[in-house]
Amino acid sequence: MGQLLLIALIGSFIMTLLIIPISRKVKSGKLSSKNLFVIFIVVFVISFILVFTTVYVSKIDLNWTAFLYVLPVAALAGAILSGGLEQKLKSAIVLVGILGVAYLISAPLLNAEQKFKSSQMEEKVEIEAFDETKKPASVPPKFVKNKMKKAFGQVPNTSYYEIGRLQIQKVNGEYVYIAPVEFSGFFKWFNGKTTPGYFTMSATDSSDNPKFIQSEMSYVPSAFLNQNLERHIRLQYPTLIFYGQPQLEIDEDGKPFYIRSYGEFISARNGFDVKGIVLVDAKTGQTEKLALADVPDYIDGAVSPETVSLQNSYYGNYVHGYWNSVVGKKDVKLPSDEGTEANVSPIFMEDGEMYYFTDFTSPKEGIDSMLGYSLTHARTGAATYYTGNLEESYMDSQGALQIIEKEFIEKKWEGEMPILYNFYGEASWLTGVLDANGFLQNYFIVSAANPEVKAFASTPKEALRLYKTALNSGSSIVDGTSKAEEATVTGEVVRVYKERVGNFTLVSFLMNSGENFIVSSEIVPLAIYLQEGDRIVMTYAKTGEQFQPVKNIIIEGL
Repeated sequence: MGQLLLIALIGSFIMTLLIIPISRKVKSGKLSSKNLFVIFIVVFVISFILVFTTVYVSKIDLNWTAFLYVLPVAALAGAILSGGLEQKLKSAIVLVGILGVAYLISAPLLNAEQKFKSSQMEEKVEIEAFDETKKPASVPPKFVKNKMKKAFGQVPNTSYYEIGRLQIQKVNGEYVYIAPVEFSGFFKWFNGKTTPGYFTMSATDSSDNPKFIQSEMSYVPSAFLNQNLERHIRLQYPTLIFYGQPQLEIDEDGKPFYIRSYGEFISARNGFDVKGIVLVDAKTGQTEKLALADVPDYIDGAVSPETVSLQNSYYGNYVHGYWNSVVGKKDVKLPSDEGTEANVSPIFMEDGEMYYFTDFTSPKEGIDSMLGYSLTHARTGAATYYTGNLEESYMDSQGALQIIEKEFIEKKWEGEMPILYNFYGEASWLTGVLDANGFLQNYFIVSAANPEVKAFASTPKEALRLYKTALNSGSSIVDGTSKAEEATVTGEVVRVYKERVGNFTLVSFLMNSGENFIVSSEIVPLAIYLQEGDRIVMTYAKTGEQFQPVKNIIIEGL
């Protein structure tokens, strides 16, 4: 607050000097010293009130460039009121101010190259293969929010509150969604003063139920006056440049904190380059400014999704400058808008770190071919752009969603949160499928290079199992998994289970070695005759999964 008052005082003083005729010369004569003093005080007080009120209400930053918009207006008023040399001087300041405003307005046309450099990404061909023994964080946020709304009865004084912004986070090694309980209006805040806590729910298990965690919070986005989170941060750091909405993060003990990304303008008052976060204790309001390198380990999303979306736009649009992004569009690639948070989707990779995923497509209308995709580290902002296999054409996220829509056209189900993974060495879209009420019905996996290869099931594991058989069928045969070795084994079949999947039979069986295997009749047609007690020779992929995929079977005596 002290810094804000000081800057407001200095700014008001400068504006007062520009407005009032210091030389006391006016067109009608000359002001007396007493009149000049009175006018000075009145204008100064009004200027201070206007500056402070503007910052308090709008929460705008007080970076020096903000005053460039006011400079020519104040100087023009002063030039009109004053006379002689002072009038000429203030007229010159008006000209300088106009040039300054012109610079601010024209900045987007001039700093495209700087924006592109600030968003540079390391380039690779393909993301590493997903470890099929692990479970992807694939529960769609829309479904999670629906479940949290139905569990809202756990919150005391429910009429005061509503569900806030949903966010994924890793807590004690588990991937969970977190959503704060927020005030539902001014009078609810006035009566309640504090919010009671937040909800958590698994991001990997759709059968999990939301849990309400009691943890009183005073400084939240939905509060008012000085307890409003954004205003509280602005009063502490009036000159910092923020981008993106505040996000809730909890530490390993479940204590809630809010964070907001801060940074610098690329030039003038345009563009943004992230530098760190402001960390706020949601209960006490204690704040701390931290560079990205000093962010605590429990914070996963130090770089706001809005910032990443902006950086993706710079990288995709400004490869050859601003005008090329408008006319010609050579090498331009547009980031997708199918993400779950500000057009990007937060996901956790095998290293346990959170990344923001975005796919890029062509600016040409009617094209659903993907040009590449990016992963941006949510703590550091370091980004990697993957071109994909240049010998194949990958469909983008919109194309994957259209396939799901056609697959369930009668039920009117839709996909949400398409994420590109490397499943078994194949670039594949994994998408949750929701019904018209927003409830999760199944998980859909489709090859990005071959849309005919697809599978869906009620769980990601089951969908992966079915997808594996689809990949190993006909002309779509792949290596099973880029991490698995092939092995040949001879043994006796102990148990057999057969199920019909589409036009083929899926055969699951247990060997006397205690291992489970799975094969489709599309790959091995004679597998439909497999019985308990048969001795077989088979080749399979050693994936380490509960059911390992078989590539060939020879049944002795058949």
